[in-house]
Amino acid sequence: MTTAAELRRRTRELLAAHPPADTDRLDFLRARFDAGLAWVHYPEGLGGLAAPRALQAVVDAELEAAGAPGNDPRRIGIGLGMAAPTVLQYGTEEQKRRLLRPLWTGEEVWCQLFSEPGAGSDLAALGTRAVRDGDDWVVSGQKVWTSSAHLARWAILIARTDPDVPKHRGITYFVCDMSDPGVEVRPLRQITGEAEFNEVFLTDVRIPDSRRLGEVGDGWRVAQTTLNNERVAIGGTPVPREGGMIGKVAATWRERPGLRTHDTHQRLLGLWVEAEVARLTGVRLRQQLAAGQPGPEGAGMKLTFARLNQEISGLEVELLGEEGLLYDDWTMRRPELVDFTGRDAGYRYLRSKGNSIEGGTSEVLLNIVAERVLGLPAEPRTDKDVAWKDLAR
Repeated sequence: MTTAAELRRRTRELLAAHPPADTDRLDFLRARFDAGLAWVHYPEGLGGLAAPRALQAVVDAELEAAGAPGNDPRRIGIGLGMAAPTVLQYGTEEQKRRLLRPLWTGEEVWCQLFSEPGAGSDLAALGTRAVRDGDDWVVSGQKVWTSSAHLARWAILIARTDPDVPKHRGITYFVCDMSDPGVEVRPLRQITGEAEFNEVFLTDVRIPDSRRLGEVGDGWRVAQTTLNNERVAIGGTPVPREGGMIGKVAATWRERPGLRTHDTHQRLLGLWVEAEVARLTGVRLRQQLAAGQPGPEGAGMKLTFARLNQEISGLEVELLGEEGLLYDDWTMRRPELVDFTGRDAGYRYLRSKGNSIEGGTSEVLLNIVAERVLGLPAEPRTDKDVAWKDLAR
């Protein structure tokens, strides 16, 4: 088994062969991947060394101390947190070797084509169709709330391949080339003024069967791997103590004593404690991940993330009073990432409203926690055994 000492040795060899100060950023990232130091728990040849996941921190600390460049996870979070684990688990060897390296280095951005305007929170009711035509699938439909689609080269896509079976059983999972003919990306301007989200129209897009992940009709099971990882990626991102949103409002409290009231003090204390509990819970969850794939527990983290962000940003705006009503820039932009801490309080307040929708609505996640974590009785589902084509729409 690879040890911490072995990883330190390998990391120092990488730094000696590719000094960060003298090496092109992309060249360094490629060399890091090839050395197995990208994500050490991945298999050899795919950016890892089949080492324990917890040892990634050893590599990261050595590289940070040396001033080595990173791959900017905020910009490529969908690829790192959602596409990569799914490709690793269900992809062919050819797919893994073609897709994972440029995904990790950030050369190829990924997006997620799951949600649809006609399916609401019921993802399994999706209507985008994929029809087999020889060695290809011809895909037509519409997807929505697609972060980074305007930047993406690849998309993880689920589509209906059999309308004659119940909705969960007629779905197949694909990798879609966003540069293919028939893919149209349109911006969705949000309450923040930006358009980080998009809607995507697919018109007779031809996807080779070689870009299918998993078996035909087994897309729902494959998608669960993506969704479980997505919730951990959103709600379980590692932050330092008093990091993230709570750090911004705590800093305002310390620096602006004239804004303080007894009520806001009590609320800040309560939210600070909740944020610290959530942070420590995230540490425990990531330790559990070292033993395998994430399960439904990630839904609880994502729920907490959404609620705390909204309550903390609301407190910050209230604390700032009239100043909290100001907004820095309503310019229509199509950003590369979401920067909660780099903008002003008004942006944080407005952008956090989307946290209870993206990555699974809070209502859906409450059901997941109730049924799959707490073991409570499931809600009645009258459409469970009804063919998708016969569902009322």
